Amino acid sequence: MSSASKGCFGLLLMVSALAVFAVEPTSHQRVLAASCAACHGTNGNSVGITPVLAGLDKTHFITQMQAFRNGGRPATVMHQHSKGLTEREIEQLADYFSIQPRKAASVPMPLNF
Repeated sequence: MSSASKGCFGLLLMVSALAVFAVEPTSHQRVLAASCAACHGTNGNSVGITPVLAGLDKTHFITQMQAFRNGGRPATVMHQHSKGLTEREIEQLADYFSIQPRKAASVPMPLNF
């Protein structure tokens, strides 16, 4: 294989890998993530005291959800939420949140009456 062919092949592999990350979330992933939004913010960008999920490593997310599920990590409500998800749904959420950009929290301006 010529060096030009190798270069084109390498570029093709890189573009293919990037295409995997550019896949739109499924409607099921968006519905699952929407249930997380009440506490963890839109697309996982919490503005409160709950952890930010946006941009989390997939393996870390899955490990934490499994720890909630088996009681290995203390929580108030996450034990119940994690038990309501299948392993595949946890993986789908991990995929979804891992590609969400983290955004700096902004505090709304107070209203002047």
